Amino acid sequence: MPTPPRDRPPLKRRLGLPSAIAIGLASMLGAGVFAVWGPATRAAGSGPGLLGALAIAAFIAYCNARSSARLAALYPRSGGAYVYGTERLHPAAGFAAGWAFLAGKTASGAAMALTLGAYLLPEHPRALAAAAVVAFCAVNLLGVHRTALASAVFAGITLAVLAAVVVAGLTGPVAARPLGDTHPWGVLTAAGFVFFAFAGYARVATLGEEVARPERTIPRAVALSLGITVLVYAAVAVTALSVLGAGTLAESTAPLADLAGAGAPAIKPLVAVGAGIAVAGVLLSLLAGIGRTALAMARDRRLPGPLAAVSERFGVPWAAEVAASAAVLVMVSTLDLTAAIGFSGFCVLVYYAVANGAAATLDARAPLPWLGLAGCVLVAASLPVPSVLGGLAVLAAGAAWFWVTERGGRS
Repeated sequence: MPTPPRDRPPLKRRLGLPSAIAIGLASMLGAGVFAVWGPATRAAGSGPGLLGALAIAAFIAYCNARSSARLAALYPRSGGAYVYGTERLHPAAGFAAGWAFLAGKTASGAAMALTLGAYLLPEHPRALAAAAVVAFCAVNLLGVHRTALASAVFAGITLAVLAAVVVAGLTGPVAARPLGDTHPWGVLTAAGFVFFAFAGYARVATLGEEVARPERTIPRAVALSLGITVLVYAAVAVTALSVLGAGTLAESTAPLADLAGAGAPAIKPLVAVGAGIAVAGVLLSLLAGIGRTALAMARDRRLPGPLAAVSERFGVPWAAEVAASAAVLVMVSTLDLTAAIGFSGFCVLVYYAVANGAAATLDARAPLPWLGLAGCVLVAASLPVPSVLGGLAVLAAGAAWFWVTERGGRS
């Protein structure tokens, strides 16, 4: 196994519990809650099916979060499941996790940027998306304190907007329209879509090298941010189903705007702005997470060594941040939003499958890691075929790259 270079300066531990929770909330309370309900409802086939999918996604997220939190406390370094898979399973497993994370989250970053452009500048969405990526890359380069502060602002505004949407929906007229029968396999597919809205709950684990007292802070931050998000999503889903019905929800391209419009049409523009702000929060923390994983892999010579450069002034992995942002910019110009969400979901589920497998080695009798592993594999397989095939192709390319670097390291 490659050993990390000794001449690379470590990142500074500057994040406390409030900052870590803010990053976790900003990572989850984003584009998914504003867009995921339509395709998820169509896949599930009914309102009860959608709520079942939400429960499945939340349970898998809980298993993943517990596994990630335990491992992050033992290995408080940047990289998340890349580090855990390498240390607990095999370097190939760790590389697969890191490769899947980078591919999936790069696609997710492009999806977030495009969603931001679609909400706030629909006439020129790609232009705003590109500008947002450049701007947030600059914010992250100024240091993790700026990232945490901006994440707290974004998360607070998003919670306020979602609360206004729920209140407006509950006080408006009820025009619920049913959809049809529940599709059991479709519920798993819907869980995959909803999982996209949850993805990010363990983002703080990828920043483990910058968290103060990680053995206490990381598990608490992950649990609290995930618990808050589950409650918020449940409130939004139940309100949308009660007011709009599964039939209307399945056809909606802007479900929360429709929900707000049912009770208070005047706040529909506020929902659009709130969606843009929420997506901005996700994009900001997403770029930070991609950069830290790339840093960890570069330290181990699994990615080009120059990506391991850390700014002496701001204490951030500037080379990895810039490279990640550049990759997202390329995808912004070429990506299809719907396919990106499915592809990202598949890759991220593979990432957490490795995390659960690594956690299972801590205590083989503990059920949650095994349940999380099985859930990740099953839900990933239920995603649309193009997403699954695209994810498998990327993993195959990663396997080839791992073989090349492994062989080069031995020669």
